[in-house]
Amino acid sequence: MHITPPLHALPRLALCAAALLAALLVTGAQAQVKTADNPEASPNWLRVKASLFKGRSIASAPAGLLSLETPVRAADAAVVPIAMRTHIPAGDSRHVKRLTLVIDSNPSVVAAVFDFAPGNGDPEIETRVRVDEYTHVRAIAELSDGQLYMATRFVKASGGCSAPSGKDPAEALANLGKMRLRVDGELRPGQPMLAQLMINHPNHSGMAMDQLSRQFTPAHFVRQVNVSFAGKPVMSADLDFSISENPNLRFRFVPRGPGELKVEAVDSQDRRFESSVVLAPATS
Repeated sequence: MHITPPLHALPRLALCAAALLAALLVTGAQAQVKTADNPEASPNWLRVKASLFKGRSIASAPAGLLSLETPVRAADAAVVPIAMRTHIPAGDSRHVKRLTLVIDSNPSVVAAVFDFAPGNGDPEIETRVRVDEYTHVRAIAELSDGQLYMATRFVKASGGCSAPSGKDPAEALANLGKMRLRVDGELRPGQPMLAQLMINHPNHSGMAMDQLSRQFTPAHFVRQVNVSFAGKPVMSADLDFSISENPNLRFRFVPRGPGELKVEAVDSQDRRFESSVVLAPATS
């Protein structure tokens, strides 16, 4: 039986509803602040930590050994710049073998895993990512002795994973897989060099709706990148759709002499793309 409240009670009910809504909003805001202040309380991180690292201890990164650079508030949630930088002190025989990028609140929490061959100096990665909601972003460095270190930043951004593509679909398809690879500076054997890789690829997340068809565009993204120099491995990367449209990677490597820097990429439809640049000593 439906009972209609008396008219004189309606204002009171409205006030109670408004008070309840306000309380819920305050509680939600307080929970968000609490999570921002306490990175270890993130449920997604706890699940990823247990799955990826199997209970291994992860220490806070000492100053200088690992840094993570992100904006505090992103101008565009679909293109958030991040940088992971490492430095092993002189006299320390260890090297950084892996960097893992975690975005706690993204649908795909593990955004990227980078593996580095020894002999290529201190690894450094710059890229652009999608951020779906306010979240902690984490860089975890694994050293050659198995020790894990983590740097964490809190980023305010939302809607990046469901944002529509910034390019015309026909144009994106026509340019799919085209790569630009460049190396800054002249070859100096034994000295670190900075390389930049740009891949034309929509990197569809599967969460963006086509505005004409009103259907979700299926996920289609670059999933792996392998880099070699003079036939020897430099870096490999396992990526997910948390990496922004048209993936952009900047990384360092140490050439021991002249050779070819080569990049091979594979997307989630097993399409393969290649690019290379030959490095030779400058002629006087």
